[in-house]
Amino acid sequence: QVQLVESGGGLVQAGGSLRLSCVTSGRTFSRYAMGWFRQAPGKEREFVGAIARSGGSTFYADSVKDRFAISRDNAKNTVYLQMNSLKPEDTAVYYCAAKDSSLYYTSPKRYDYWGQGTQVTVSS
Repeated sequence: QVQLVESGGGLVQAGGSLRLSCVTSGRTFSRYAMGWFRQAPGKEREFVGAIARSGGSTFYADSVKDRFAISRDNAKNTVYLQMNSLKPEDTAVYYCAAKDSSLYYTSPKRYDYWGQGTQVTVSS
């Protein structure tokens, strides 16, 4: 079993930045590919980005590419989501997820464990 806890959300003006953190516990963090997802009110959960378990490869949704960056520190059991140039349409609850795999996926159905989410609100 793996537990994930996100933090770092909040209210920010458009154009600003936030860094989300997701700390994991329970099993060896380095065996998991990690994903970030978000869900706005009335919408389905959508893929934001993912990072391979080694940290050597990342992949992003087109909507956040060149603005968001994912990194991980396997020594700290933590994955990060750096969000820059935030837009009001980035407003959502952000979730991290773990997949026991050498591969990462864009579908939320492929992930095994989820955090409780952290709210990000971007004002215009």
